Amino acid sequence: MEIQVGDIGHIIQLSVAPVFLLTGVGTNLMVLTNRLGRITDRSRVLEEKLRTVDPIHHPDLKAELVTLYPRAHLINRAITMSTACALLVSLVIISLFLGDALSIELSKFIATFFVLALLCLVGSFLALLREILVATNSLYTRRIEPIARP
Repeated sequence: MEIQVGDIGHIIQLSVAPVFLLTGVGTNLMVLTNRLGRITDRSRVLEEKLRTVDPIHHPDLKAELVTLYPRAHLINRAITMSTACALLVSLVIISLFLGDALSIELSKFIATFFVLALLCLVGSFLALLREILVATNSLYTRRIEPIARP
């Protein structure tokens, strides 16, 4: 197996688009983990308040917790699908290198990995969208007293 410098340049050109996709998926994962962190922090605060505040406030705290748990579940689903997408895109890049370097026909595997990666990415975005809708819906349904202005 002898790979020329020109061959390596060609392989790198083939893998540039999937690498950009991988960068975008990494950014998406950062957004998702930040959202999960905020949900987790808020639920910990509410659970601590449940132990310390007057029981008259428990229904409000529990109602907010009831909306946080499904949100965390949706974000976990989105993180799982984004991670699967990143792994599949990595397999696309590896397959591109191996197929070209070893002159192996991997185009069907590459196409399959790429389509699966995009389906995972779409699923991740749909889970994120559902989580955002749950979050905004909880704001609209929660009754908050207006702040009195001086």
